[in-house]
Amino acid sequence: MAQNKNRGALPMLKLTLPIAMEQFFRILVSSVDTMMLSSYSNEAVAAVGLVSQYVFFLTIIFSVIGTGCSIVLAQYLGAEKSNDELNHIAQAGAIMVFFISLLLTALVIFGTGWLLGRYQLEESVRHYAWQYFVIYGGCCCFFNAFSLLQGAILRSYGYTTEAMIVSIAANLTNVLGNALSLYGWFGLPVLGVPGVAGASGLAMVVSCILFFFFIRRRRDVIFHIHGITKVPREAFKLVLKVGVPTAGESLSYNVSQITVMAMISTLGTYAMSAQVYTMTILRFVFVAAIAIGQATQIKSGYFVGAHQNDVVYKKVFRYQLVATACSMIMIVIVNLIKNPVIGIFTKIPEVHALVSTLLLYSAYIEFGRSLNLIYIGGLKGSGDVRFPVLYGIFSNWTVQVLLSYILGIKCGLGLVGFWLGIGTDETTRGLVMLWRWKSRRWEKHRLVE
Repeated sequence: MAQNKNRGALPMLKLTLPIAMEQFFRILVSSVDTMMLSSYSNEAVAAVGLVSQYVFFLTIIFSVIGTGCSIVLAQYLGAEKSNDELNHIAQAGAIMVFFISLLLTALVIFGTGWLLGRYQLEESVRHYAWQYFVIYGGCCCFFNAFSLLQGAILRSYGYTTEAMIVSIAANLTNVLGNALSLYGWFGLPVLGVPGVAGASGLAMVVSCILFFFFIRRRRDVIFHIHGITKVPREAFKLVLKVGVPTAGESLSYNVSQITVMAMISTLGTYAMSAQVYTMTILRFVFVAAIAIGQATQIKSGYFVGAHQNDVVYKKVFRYQLVATACSMIMIVIVNLIKNPVIGIFTKIPEVHALVSTLLLYSAYIEFGRSLNLIYIGGLKGSGDVRFPVLYGIFSNWTVQVLLSYILGIKCGLGLVGFWLGIGTDETTRGLVMLWRWKSRRWEKHRLVE
């Protein structure tokens, strides 16, 4: 039975390593996508980089439900709740994801033209962006949503290895589809950006099928449709109570990033491409911190649900030290080998120089990001979600967006100014989250009795 396992005793490495490998492989494939597109068209890179922020925006909306389910399930497992109570939480998530995905599909298909009209874009960039977002963000929205939900449920039970396997299979599907779309193998037509978007959608279909298989295979993972029409209203309320404010911080961050990208677009296609390439490289830097942060959220849910607050309080500090050390070591390594790495993505001297400069300033960003990922993970897992959201919204807009505008546009520092604004947001916010964890006010926000 699911509730009879001591989930808190799961080794941190057993949780973290598969998540790290999953993230690394996903980022690797994403980077391969970017390299494949760069061989096709620099304008296509800028277009996909632009609308990828909106794809992530959709992901955050579904994360409201997925993250809410994950946190509630983790505390329920720690508190040894019944199988019926566990299943009600998963079913509530499935119902909400179904209806929201249908709504967002319609919004993307009919609203993308208007959305892209808000940007100052070259016509080719606008066309590529429309193709990618409508096909992948709109037509494949349903599969993306259920893939995220099933993955969140599986991880909340501690099965991160299975989630890693699904990610690897889905991303391999994506790479193969991209190659067939861009290189004309076996005499197939070169489909370009529509083919790349379709390959990403097919990867989500594969992901959904595999997650379903693994959930059915693990008998202690409680998620079935029997009685789905009789889910108590309290299950919906609890998932949304945690999920809405939890995802709110990520939502605010993403919208602020979109705003920053819109300002960067006024600097030209070279600046947009440099931003996309730099962020692609940096994803390899903070992969360990992301994995430790996700595992911290799961573990803190187990411990807080089991009334072991003193244990998790000390452990989160250790997790943060490891995450920060990993990020700092990686950023040093990246800067030592950056010239050949940047050369993989672009041969344009102006773009190469911009990316090289931004990587130097990235240590400032990654230090703060490592603090954020760990302490926000701990706070979310404990049920303390409102404070990170409220402060995150404040910091994203008054520090990141406003300071980026002042330094990047008004002071004429260009991309460096934007980078300094982003770094200041990450670092100051990370220090505030550290203070919140040390205050132990999160102990009052336990979700289960």
